[in-house]
Amino acid sequence: MNKIAKSNETISVVSLIDYNVPTIGVGFMFFLVSLYLMKFATDILLISPVMMGFIFGLSRIWDAITDPLAGYLSDRTNFSMGRRRPWMIVSAPFICFSFLMIWYQPVELSVGFASLWIAVAVLLFYSSMTAFNVPHHSLGAELSPNYHERTKVFGVRHMVWNCGSLLALLAMHQLIVGNNPKKDAFDIALVAGLITSALIIWTVFRTQEREEYQGRGEKNPIIAFSDVLKNKHAVLLLVVFFIENLGFATIGILTPYVAEYIVLRPDRTAIYIFTYLIPCILSVPLWIAVSKRIGKKKTWLISMGLTGFGFGGMFFLYPGADALILTLAFLCGVGGGSGAAMAPSIQSDVIDYDEYLTGKRKEGTYFASWNLVFKTATGITFMITGFVLGASGFVPNQDQTETAKFAILVLYALFPFFCYLIGGLILTRFSLNESAHQKIRQALS
Repeated sequence: MNKIAKSNETISVVSLIDYNVPTIGVGFMFFLVSLYLMKFATDILLISPVMMGFIFGLSRIWDAITDPLAGYLSDRTNFSMGRRRPWMIVSAPFICFSFLMIWYQPVELSVGFASLWIAVAVLLFYSSMTAFNVPHHSLGAELSPNYHERTKVFGVRHMVWNCGSLLALLAMHQLIVGNNPKKDAFDIALVAGLITSALIIWTVFRTQEREEYQGRGEKNPIIAFSDVLKNKHAVLLLVVFFIENLGFATIGILTPYVAEYIVLRPDRTAIYIFTYLIPCILSVPLWIAVSKRIGKKKTWLISMGLTGFGFGGMFFLYPGADALILTLAFLCGVGGGSGAAMAPSIQSDVIDYDEYLTGKRKEGTYFASWNLVFKTATGITFMITGFVLGASGFVPNQDQTETAKFAILVLYALFPFFCYLIGGLILTRFSLNESAHQKIRQALS
């Protein structure tokens, strides 16, 4: 097994790969569900947008139970394998099965039964992902107490995750152009599920947990989560993350709609998202270097400004605006490369502050709160999208009314623009910088 880096050491490339490798599969699954399930369900399974919005909203209510439970129990787990890895290995078969269930129905179902099937599959999928993501994120925060090494850990995680998203684009393209999308969906889901399960098992047996953190979770779940709410840095960060992800979720949900009904180039959908993802991946090393010079908060603020500006420009899209959407997607991608690295890195520092206050190590509790906020924001955006499209008179696979087109542009451009603007203004009040964190680490030592 790879040894975990000490506070004054760097994390080896091998350790980074071993820890992050399953996120290529998890990123593939999450992105394909976020990107294409709504359209697959409405256009192929003929489930109404309102029903899909309801299903995703219901899954967020369920997450309000499962996320805190997974975080608390992960902190309290005390096996010879550690606190995090038992959860990860148990999650693997359930992730495989639930993802397959989302994209495959063994018999031809009526719209009503298809809706029920998708609802059960989505609930099981997000529950299984919670059982993996909360412990995995928590383990990432434990790999190193070093202020900047954490940014590297989560920066690489973001890069590998988005490599999975790129593969999801290829899968989506096949589902769009293929002659038998239901069969293609089954084949893709089966292969992705098996590979992801294998990669999770690889990480479990290749990454070691810190012995000094074992058995230090809070025994009382009410106290554990109340500590999060008492932590001024954590509350502010969760609010910012929630608002940011309300806007960010529109990329996955509405890009296929914008490509088909606004720009009138559905064949270019994958290209538009590809143009976002490539700079989102390649800009991460740049953002990490910038953060070492000006700090994590300022780096995150700059990226939020770039992303918000890029989204706002999408409001001016029109039929044939291929160059404009490509330019704006690239700009959003450059900005997006920072947030996914800075935010969890800062969250890890906030967990150290909690240890300073309470003497406990509650990574699971904090990242459960983080995961819940992320999925709640995504679910709310799904719900808003479904209800607004339904109210605007949207009809799948047909030319849309001006009202429906306007609704799509407002959701895709103005909504995220104001989310990033408000989130950035709130983030300016965050005060846990590098010097403050160094004092906390010295006190803990």
